[in-house]
Amino acid sequence: MDHRKRADIEIGAYVAIVLKKDQRTGELTEGNVKDILTNSSFHPHGIKVRLEDRQVGRVQEVFDEN
Repeated sequence: MDHRKRADIEIGAYVAIVLKKDQRTGELTEGNVKDILTNSSFHPHGIKVRLEDRQVGRVQEVFDEN
């Protein structure tokens, strides 16, 4: 799945995001998507989402649901 395409990210999906404060280090935060915040169908840096724990960042990886 492409983390830059909005269609590849669903509510409830388990993803890894980079928070604004971690953009320099690239540290990832994992969680389930609560809201998709990016309106466009594609974003070169990743789709912006809000996790269930209310953290906001850009998706870097979408994990399989298996």
